[in-house]
Amino acid sequence: MDMNQYLSMFIDESNDHLQSLNENMLELEKAPDDIGIVQIIFRSAHTLKGMAATMGFEDLSSLTHQMENVLDLVRNEKLKMQDYIFDTLFKSLDALQMMVQDIMNGGDGKADVQSIVTSLQAIVRGEVPGGAGSAASSQAAPAAEAASTGIQLDEFQYSVLEQSITEGHKVLYIEVAIREDCQLKAARAYLVFDLLERYGEVVKSHPSVQEIEQEKFERSFSLYYITQKDAAELQSMIVNLSEIESAQVMPLDHETLNQLSSGVQEAAAAGTAEAPAAAAAPSDAKPEAPQTAAKAEAKTGARANGGAAPSRTIRVDIERLDVLMNLLSELLIDRSRLEQLAYEIKRSDLTETVEHMSRVGSDLQNIVLKLRMVPIDTVFSRFPRMVRDVAKSLDKKIDLVIVGAETELDRTVIDEIGDPLVHLLRNAVDHGIEPTAQRIAAGKPETGTVQLRAFHSGNHVFIEIEDDGGGIDRDKILNKALKNGIVTQSEAATMSDEQVYMLLFAAGFSTADVISDISGRGVGLDVVRSKIESLSGDVSVTSTLGKGTKFSVQLPLTLSIISAMLIKVGSEKYAIPLSSIVETGIIQRNQIRSVHGYTMVPYRDAHIPLMSLANLFEVADFDENVEEETEIVVIRKGERLAALTIEDFIGQSEIVIKNLGKYLPPVQGVAGATILGDGQVALIVDPNAFIK
Repeated sequence: MDMNQYLSMFIDESNDHLQSLNENMLELEKAPDDIGIVQIIFRSAHTLKGMAATMGFEDLSSLTHQMENVLDLVRNEKLKMQDYIFDTLFKSLDALQMMVQDIMNGGDGKADVQSIVTSLQAIVRGEVPGGAGSAASSQAAPAAEAASTGIQLDEFQYSVLEQSITEGHKVLYIEVAIREDCQLKAARAYLVFDLLERYGEVVKSHPSVQEIEQEKFERSFSLYYITQKDAAELQSMIVNLSEIESAQVMPLDHETLNQLSSGVQEAAAAGTAEAPAAAAAPSDAKPEAPQTAAKAEAKTGARANGGAAPSRTIRVDIERLDVLMNLLSELLIDRSRLEQLAYEIKRSDLTETVEHMSRVGSDLQNIVLKLRMVPIDTVFSRFPRMVRDVAKSLDKKIDLVIVGAETELDRTVIDEIGDPLVHLLRNAVDHGIEPTAQRIAAGKPETGTVQLRAFHSGNHVFIEIEDDGGGIDRDKILNKALKNGIVTQSEAATMSDEQVYMLLFAAGFSTADVISDISGRGVGLDVVRSKIESLSGDVSVTSTLGKGTKFSVQLPLTLSIISAMLIKVGSEKYAIPLSSIVETGIIQRNQIRSVHGYTMVPYRDAHIPLMSLANLFEVADFDENVEEETEIVVIRKGERLAALTIEDFIGQSEIVIKNLGKYLPPVQGVAGATILGDGQVALIVDPNAFIK
């Protein structure tokens, strides 16, 4: 069967499971005794393993299987989570992410993960780095003792088998014997397990999988197995394997399962009678957990969750949404044209029809835009793991607080904003939060806090990254800027705090004494600003020395359809995004001043720069110097203001942004173009390019 048709679905679901595994591992790290979280992690790993095996990605499946072995001991309370176990499991997740990424890039998902596999196997054997193996061995020992009398099922495993029989799956008890002259017993056993895992799920084996891998068994082993294959067919397939002497396959129903398992349980009871009664408490305390988990297990990895509620969502290819948006764009252009024609013809029936079409078009526009909206949580969700790893490498204690993850942004913006936020967060962790000893000396809690917030405001989304660290040293920035020749002594003397902090975004600027492999405050921040401004956004910085720093990123809700003010300059028409306009007005020519070589105009008890749009874009058929009064548009970039002189206002309109294409070089001050109702092309002005 051709699996390529399922590859995109496999990649999407694998990324979902890896994200879930990372999030739940972080939760488990905070509450290592919560077996409920372990069950969720185990089910995600189990499903990922089944999916990878089905698609033929054996390395990915094998590594996930090793993780399952560790998690199985933890969920059955035979192993306690320790720091070294968390570190090994996180390394495993990184390796799995790397494999999936390789598959996305057209690779085969293979990777050298032998060192991680060895570490996971050592954990299962009870070995602990640093010689603490005896404690872990004593925790894992009950499993071996129980297995010595046969296959002893715990309550969860028994529930899995029972539920599988109820749902129509075949539950089999299999005993396999290997020939006496076999030289590689473990290899032959592996072939049996590999065969079985292609057609179903092994629930429990005796001896354990680890003991079989290490050849710690005689010639035979037995197991409980869930499948859809017939017992006779499966028996024939096993016997046909090389150096297999015999295979006994016994189908089980509710009665035979109960008889078989109860016999083993009674035989093992003598060895466990002295165990504390409290050991059974977790099973009684959460009676619903095994039942839910059993349903997920019985599906042999076919579903990520065991919930019975039908899904209310579907996956839609991004390209289809882009096509839908392009078609809507064309419809909006035609709508504008029809509105203009109806206005010129002045027929009531045509006007009514066009008005109705406009209302339907507006509703359709809102729906399409909402379809493209994605919760910013899709970006934020990968940051807790990153902050955890960076903090651990720096030996810092940091609490990441995320607020407003449900805030929605256009998919185009979501795709691009991840990398800038990663850099800002790493800066906050590395150079924003002080070392633990320094925080304690300053009377601060030893655990630093980094807040990541997102919220809507008008037609914008604001993302703030705020730390309670040491803040930014204004003098240090100015001295470094003067040394590097970024500013002059006279400019430095008149700069406000905000202007000084914005020097961090100068190309190659850094205040770090030693550049670490994590970050140096200022290294790469020029790239961060360039990326944000390419999204028609803006970034600003506020800081208080000794108390902390806040980076604020302002982004438009969407980059496809925007509200704009249409203006006229000579024979040319332009569109200025409303999100950048503070207000419009008229000034007299005698109000214009020249200050230190700059053209300025009075505005609200201050003076702001004045620029001529006709001069900026070299419009030949308009000379504003002959006019006594001039219309202006006051634009804003962050806290800085400027005014553009124009000839006349046309009006406000919803416009569709069209890319200028690769045939035209990038033009400073032009963000794109739009097609107006009369068929003319109007350039969209980028106000950010005019305010430095």
